[in-house]
Amino acid sequence: MAHTRENWGSRIGVILAVAGSAIGLGNFLRFPVKAALYGGGAFLIPYFVAFVLLGIPLAWVEWTLGRYGGQFSHGSAPGILNAVVRRPWAKYAGSIGVFGPLLIAFYYIYIESWLLGFAWYSITGELMSAVNAGTVSAFFGDYIVLKTRIVNAMPAALFFFLVTFAINFAVVGLGVRRGIETLNKIAMPVILVLGLVLLIRVLTTPGIERGMAFMWNPDYSKLTNPRVWLEASGQIFFTLSIGIGAILTYASYVKRKQDIVMSSLTACASNEFAEVILGGTIVIPMAIVVYGATNIEEIAKMGAFGLGFNTMPIIFGKMPLPALLQTAWFVLLFFAGVTSSISVLQPSISFFEDEMKLHRKGAVSITGAVCLVMGLVAVFGLEAGAVDEMDFWGGTLLLVVFGAFEAVVFAWLFGSKRGWKELHEGSSIKLHPAFRFVLTWVTPIYLIVLLVAWLATDFGKVILLQGVDPKAGVTFLGCVMSKVAFIWLIRGMLLAVLIALNVTIYVAWKRNRIDARLDAACRELGVPNA
Repeated sequence: MAHTRENWGSRIGVILAVAGSAIGLGNFLRFPVKAALYGGGAFLIPYFVAFVLLGIPLAWVEWTLGRYGGQFSHGSAPGILNAVVRRPWAKYAGSIGVFGPLLIAFYYIYIESWLLGFAWYSITGELMSAVNAGTVSAFFGDYIVLKTRIVNAMPAALFFFLVTFAINFAVVGLGVRRGIETLNKIAMPVILVLGLVLLIRVLTTPGIERGMAFMWNPDYSKLTNPRVWLEASGQIFFTLSIGIGAILTYASYVKRKQDIVMSSLTACASNEFAEVILGGTIVIPMAIVVYGATNIEEIAKMGAFGLGFNTMPIIFGKMPLPALLQTAWFVLLFFAGVTSSISVLQPSISFFEDEMKLHRKGAVSITGAVCLVMGLVAVFGLEAGAVDEMDFWGGTLLLVVFGAFEAVVFAWLFGSKRGWKELHEGSSIKLHPAFRFVLTWVTPIYLIVLLVAWLATDFGKVILLQGVDPKAGVTFLGCVMSKVAFIWLIRGMLLAVLIALNVTIYVAWKRNRIDARLDAACRELGVPNA
């Protein structure tokens, strides 16, 4: 059934939406942990090298390909890549750009819901009571494994997951303009204001100069460690939401003559401000003031969740108005999480709308049903390792795989000359030709080398589950099984989703004669048909 395809209501709306997709938990939790583990300021050098050579170019690639596909009414990776490459295999390769973000949504909404729960416990004072009693770690542990109870003895984590799930799908159900754009126009200023409030409070804390010195004074000896460079590249991938498929989809709703060069740069710059200035300055410096620089690496080894849910509540608990600061912290993170999670839902919804020709309600319902089932697997399988498995495939490997594929498509299949022209369509500035060289050779080769090196060194270990004790047991929904069996169960479920998606792609193309329609659209628009 035909539907009218939307556009963003304003240029600032799409910039805020793309920035919102990028600004998430990684800015305020993952980045500080990486910086602390890899030498503070030293980490920023390879980080910004990767930002210039990898992050910005790949963001331009996704904006360009997405807007190009959007003129043919395609908003998901299968349709966009099919329009760009014009080969039968392209739409199936594009399934990664729908499956990857879906996979992230399966577990990300649950993690996001923890923030809503802890914002509630900050308001009620229960979190501060745990801080005073020295039981914050146990409080957080009980919460995420469903021991903490709330309404009618329901596990609190399940309750807040369902509330967060409903919020996400209510937003995407309203559409691109009324839902996603409107939310980001509200959420992004809230994130900025709360971030600045916390930043000012941090900068006025006695002794903060010690933390700032650690964060910004680089130890150049760290730069000889190859792992620092790899981790910095991975952080850029993660923080800018490149390789996920979300920007590709968002860009498909951009009007044909809209300036995507500056829009992309503005969104990237907004993300960097949130990550380096807010996330990097709030968390690590305050942790050093409270715990000392000698302990910062041990704190960082607790991971992003340990830092966000254990360390930061204790730090704020030592300041005036602790409950207010704790609430501001978790509300900030929750809004950052929502703007990201709705972006990973949209590629699937766009696929069902644009390729299957469903109305918004049907597209949202199908996506919601799949996400609810797999989200509950994440909720009840967290302790058994379900989230870790989903995060590896969706939040790590597929990002690089799809990002490398996009870079190759843009530079070598679509063609750098054609891509360069498309990128500058409607642009108010002309990029230096050096960036064309980067887009054509540096970015795709960089990603291919990164991917091949990882596959050669670590992929076999992951597939064969080396390091997993074959005798270790886990419990999932009351069933006791080996951890190895559980991991393969999760992998089987994810594979089933991927197969179902590719079958749906086949049906969509056959039933809706998409290639024939694309040929006609190319003739009408006067664009190359190959």
